[in-house]
Amino acid sequence: MEKKKFKLGLLPRLIIAIIIGILFGQFLPEWFCRIVVTASTIFSTFLSFVIPLMILAYVTMGIANLKNGAGKLLLITVVIAYVSTLIAGSSSYLVSSNLFTSFMSTEVLEQIAATADNSLETYFSLDIPVLLDTLSAVVLAFMLGLCLSTLRGKTIGDTLYNSMSDFSGIIDKVLHSVIIPLLPLYICGTFTNMTKSGQTFAILGVLWKVFLVVIAMHLVCILFQFLVAGAISKKNPFTLIKNQIPGYTTALGTQSSAATIPVNLQCAEADGVSSEIRNFVVPLCANIHMAGSMITITACATAVCLMNQIPISLTTVIPFIMTLGIAMVASPGAPGGSIMTALPFMYMIFGVEAGDPGGSLCAIMVALYITQDSFGTACNVSGDNAIGVIVETIYQKFIKKSPTEA
Repeated sequence: MEKKKFKLGLLPRLIIAIIIGILFGQFLPEWFCRIVVTASTIFSTFLSFVIPLMILAYVTMGIANLKNGAGKLLLITVVIAYVSTLIAGSSSYLVSSNLFTSFMSTEVLEQIAATADNSLETYFSLDIPVLLDTLSAVVLAFMLGLCLSTLRGKTIGDTLYNSMSDFSGIIDKVLHSVIIPLLPLYICGTFTNMTKSGQTFAILGVLWKVFLVVIAMHLVCILFQFLVAGAISKKNPFTLIKNQIPGYTTALGTQSSAATIPVNLQCAEADGVSSEIRNFVVPLCANIHMAGSMITITACATAVCLMNQIPISLTTVIPFIMTLGIAMVASPGAPGGSIMTALPFMYMIFGVEAGDPGGSLCAIMVALYITQDSFGTACNVSGDNAIGVIVETIYQKFIKKSPTEA
């Protein structure tokens, strides 16, 4: 019997990369640190090139694969998932903006600000022009996705659908073979640079507190979602939460909503959701319902803004959340897929210059998000089943009894 190869997960690799980056910046000479930072910068340039292509591929296929003919059921599910994501993100900002300030003393903020211009210079850089900007990628993805969803299986549409499916497979291969494996290099270079400039220990002293608050918000979100589902369905919300434990723990281990679908379907069955509803809602929500991810991204972005004294308000956060709630449709099932999809939109929070997907602030976002990705994914999939219970109730009361087909 062949032994199963041990594979180190992304989270442990990123933690190791952070430690190595700190050690490099603390003990090794500047010339060596500049080599690491140069390699990290080259990767970040490539990342900026690939991200619009990721959006085009994943969002197009995510929309194109939505079921035709589901009518009211599809509309209800999508609206509930989107509203849930918006509420989660807005609540995360309100909690974070009021609570995180207590973590950040004037001395810490001054220390971070004083080292802002001490970054190491790279030996050289590569200029890789992007094929299309982020907004163009989103608009084109929605145009293609909606048209393919309508035309596929008819006189036209199959050829382009199959081509986009192949393109999505290529991007998925690049993500798993290049982007994800090299993320530790990206993070290592960032923390090498930060340590050399004197920022690291001041920032890490704040981030562990942010981590605990975000986990607490995930748990509160799950409780709220099942309280709402229980109130609508007249079921005990704590029984629903108990039924969700296998799905929650599976998501913690896989860090993927897609990989958790089989277990989540069993949880939905235990909740009394019919097969026709759970087989529709659970896979769909695995791609479109990102409440946990939105909580994490919004909280991390708020923390980064406060640490770097970047102005942030609800008026800037709401458009960001609304945009990201759409852009993260069918974000890849790989660990960190949501934050990779979110990077090109960080300019809406950080500003155009500081929001560069290959910049240091976005690298901190990636590192901070990945450490909490398991909990965010577990919150996502738990909410999927809460939505399933709500949709089941609406279906049984209003749609199934209707004489007209939804």
